[in-house]
Amino acid sequence: MLKEKSPSTFSEFRKSLNLFDSTAIVIGSMIGSGIFIVSADMARTMGSPGWLMMGWLVSGLMTIIAAVSYGELASMMPKAGGIYVYLREAFNPLSGFLYGWTLFLVIQTGSIAAVAMAFGKFLGVIIPWISEENIWLDFGFLKFHTVHIIAIASILFLTWMNTRGIRTGKYLQNSFTYTKLLVLFLFIIIGLIFAKSTGFIVENRKIFWDAVQANGDEQVHLSGFALVAVFATSLVGSLFTYDAWYNLTFTSGEVINPKRNVPLGMALGTMIVMVVYMLTNLVYIYALPLRGNPEGAGVIEQGIQYAANDRVGTAAMSGIFGDYTAVIMAAFIVFSTFGCNNGLILTGARVYYAMAIDGLFFSKVGKLNGKAVPANGLIFQGVWASALCLSGTYSNLLDYVIFAVLIFFVLTISGIFVLRIKRPDSERPYKALGYPVVPGLYVIMAAFILIILLIYKPMYTWPGLIIVLLGVPVYYLWKRKK
Repeated sequence: MLKEKSPSTFSEFRKSLNLFDSTAIVIGSMIGSGIFIVSADMARTMGSPGWLMMGWLVSGLMTIIAAVSYGELASMMPKAGGIYVYLREAFNPLSGFLYGWTLFLVIQTGSIAAVAMAFGKFLGVIIPWISEENIWLDFGFLKFHTVHIIAIASILFLTWMNTRGIRTGKYLQNSFTYTKLLVLFLFIIIGLIFAKSTGFIVENRKIFWDAVQANGDEQVHLSGFALVAVFATSLVGSLFTYDAWYNLTFTSGEVINPKRNVPLGMALGTMIVMVVYMLTNLVYIYALPLRGNPEGAGVIEQGIQYAANDRVGTAAMSGIFGDYTAVIMAAFIVFSTFGCNNGLILTGARVYYAMAIDGLFFSKVGKLNGKAVPANGLIFQGVWASALCLSGTYSNLLDYVIFAVLIFFVLTISGIFVLRIKRPDSERPYKALGYPVVPGLYVIMAAFILIILLIYKPMYTWPGLIIVLLGVPVYYLWKRKK
């Protein structure tokens, strides 16, 4: 008599994700709250509608270049783990481990924490009880408030949902992704139609390329290298908002025909998101004056630069239709961030699973449960992401995450060149677009941004680099244990 396979002995992922599902993971993981918040900081940094749009354009083009370049690696190695596997095969196991280590400590879990905190803050617009001012426990160095409660609860709930199988996770992802995409397009269409009547586009055109950095009460006009440096640092926000497009590669083991659907899903997803982000920022420029006053009494006086709590999306809707729309916008962002975090939580645990299989993470994480998902990896991820919710602000986490991500983007795309030499005869169903010029251009641009960030944002970037390097002794400890 045959016995049903127990959870502890389940050893294979289930191929359940088609192209529709794959694209939903890419889009859903990318679109969270950043597009509704980040433009305020970029506007303060650049002080120009033209440079604001240029920031989103350059970040989008870099993301698309990276996505179409990663497609070659994804088609060569369609395995769970994505970038971890690519780095391991292109360079050595240490480089792969350093990525997985940083992904767990900062990149994936930091993104989950940042999005969860945004979820809690915007839910607070609807439910006043949820507020950073509603403090339950005060330890001096840490104030535990109701936003923390909601953020952590959302992480734990989505973690539990994704332990129930890839089908549960993908249905949840598809529902949230395509619904919010539809609503976003409605926001763009309605916003562009009605925002014209405000007349602020005329005012913004007068200063379209006049880059002025807001430094307290002082306005600093930018030109030459200073403009280039400030522009590069301003990309932290937009690059973070475009982040997570590569999460699909983590789930390659569960994608149907991964050699086709993973590269195609990344390409389609990133292109759609870029169009959405550019048009959304266009709505902001039509609906509000870019420059504002931090002491302004309303959304018009505050402008994009000083939108309350940096909630530019909410301010734009209020400027067009009145204050009552703020709650509607907040409700949509709550919906958006919840779906975004589902994608981040679903995919991240697959990397820790691949590391555990190689003996570089806790052995229990390398097992699938009865639903064929790495439940232990999901739990480890959820607990650490919850702890990070208590560690700092959205902005702090953002800076740590994007610096660490850019380091590994440069290494991974460099891996395309390495593997062309090391494995010239390997099957490549898809080849990097414009090789070697296009991937090489990305490496140069990303490396330049890293250098600028190290110089101008050392208090956030150096700690991120140290976290990566701390993985070196940890790697050798794992190797010794194995």
